[in-house]
Amino acid sequence: MRTRALGRSGPQIGPIGFGGWALGGQWGPQNDEDSIRALHLALDFGELLIDTAAGYGDGRSERVIGKALKEKAARVTVATKTPPLPGPWPPTPWCRLEDRYPESYLVANVEERLRNLQVDRIDLLQLHTWTRAWNENPKPFEVLARLKREGKIGLVGICTPEQDQNSVVDLMKMGLVDVVQVIFNLFDQEAAAEILPLAKKTGTGVLVRVPLDEGSLAGKYTPNHQFGPDDFRHRYFEGDRLARTIARTEAIKTDIAEANLGPEWSLPRVALRYAMDQEGVTAIIPGMRNADQVRANFQVDQMGPLPEFLMKRLRRHNWLRGVWYGGK
Repeated sequence: MRTRALGRSGPQIGPIGFGGWALGGQWGPQNDEDSIRALHLALDFGELLIDTAAGYGDGRSERVIGKALKEKAARVTVATKTPPLPGPWPPTPWCRLEDRYPESYLVANVEERLRNLQVDRIDLLQLHTWTRAWNENPKPFEVLARLKREGKIGLVGICTPEQDQNSVVDLMKMGLVDVVQVIFNLFDQEAAAEILPLAKKTGTGVLVRVPLDEGSLAGKYTPNHQFGPDDFRHRYFEGDRLARTIARTEAIKTDIAEANLGPEWSLPRVALRYAMDQEGVTAIIPGMRNADQVRANFQVDQMGPLPEFLMKRLRRHNWLRGVWYGGK
């Protein structure tokens, strides 16, 4: 597997990481044994980055990952996330930083992440959301820098808030973060405007989440597809959103067919490759919940880049649809 450095001083990781959200059970029912098998297979493929979060099943995803790593005696880069204390998500301009990310909470939460993952050091600790209202006095990063010096954390990162991804730009310029985790896919290409060029300039690592737009770019949904009430996608694609999204995926399929790349270049493979090959991107982290998805995702790295003419053609599918994560 090809490797890239994660940030200025981070470890070498492959261009495809293992996204662990579904392992927490928020994408429909999930069997832990299926999760373990998927993780073991990814490690056999040479997986070098696994991404999870405290909020993925209230630590369930972390605990499953910790178990799998112990069973395989594997040493990989593990990234997890600390959420703010309860309140609006994402935080509003009226949220006080000291109420959402106080020092005592951050320290205690990092200890909980260490216990769940069964490790002595978190390779990458990310704040799970943010608001630009806090940019003038970003005290949590002082706390995380201290934990970094104490050896509890390797790298410090931040996940962009869905409604205002560019709120992390000032943090990148100030050198407060080693890594940013951003949304980037065929439908949401905003990060290419400022975040990705700045990452190259500052040496900030970039992890791309939702490269398949919560599964729509896998091309498997139909307009009448039903998600369970406990499935995150039930709200994300509510109302007419799924039908509108599928219509747009058909236009992408047309572009792929007209490019004459060959039958092996399916919609999800093109979507993953498009995100992976953007300048400034370190790795993409598609979600994986079973062995079949692991095999499918890791094949993409072996296929080579998309031709430049198609990379440019696919830019037209950027969709200014607003923020869907809060529901209809």
